[in-house]
Amino acid sequence: MMLKSLAAAAALALLAAPALAQTADHPQIERTYPSPTAFIASTVTVPAGTELIFLSGQLPDVADAAAPAGTVAAYGDTETQAASTFAKIEKLLETRGLTMGEVVSMTVYLTAAPGSERMDFAGMMRAYNKHFGTPEQPHRPSRSTVQVAGLAGPGFLIEVEVTAARTH
Repeated sequence: MMLKSLAAAAALALLAAPALAQTADHPQIERTYPSPTAFIASTVTVPAGTELIFLSGQLPDVADAAAPAGTVAAYGDTETQAASTFAKIEKLLETRGLTMGEVVSMTVYLTAAPGSERMDFAGMMRAYNKHFGTPEQPHRPSRSTVQVAGLAGPGFLIEVEVTAARTH
C-alpha cells in the first residue's frame, strides 16, 4: 500500500513537473505596494530575460484647435493634458502588443499652470486613475512625479515617460 502511494505521488510529480518548470522558466514581474489601495508600486522586480520597452517622454495633443497655438487653452488643463498623454502612451504600447498593465516604471513631469505656483497633481491623478489600479487593469507602476520649471514647448503642463516590460 505504501509502495502504491509512493508510486502515485511520483507519477503526479512527473505530471506536474512541466508546469513547475514552465513557471520557473517564465518568472513573472513582481510588484509590491505599500498598501492594497496605493496608487503606485513601492518596488517592481523584472526577471532576467524580460524585454524592456522604453517610451520617450510623451506630450499631449491639441485639445482645442480654435485656441491660440502654444497656450494652455490649446492643450487643456492638467487633467485634459494627462488624459491625452496617457491615451498616446496606450496607443504606442499597443503598436508593440503591450498594454498599460505592462508599464513597470513611470516618470511624470508637471509644470504649474500660468498664474499658479504649484503643479496640479490632483488633475494628473484623475487621469492616471483611469488607466492604473482599476478592476480591469489592477497593475500600478513605480512612479516619480516632479514639478519642473518648463517643458518642451509653451502650453504643455505634463510630459510622461514610461518603461514597459514583457516576459517571454
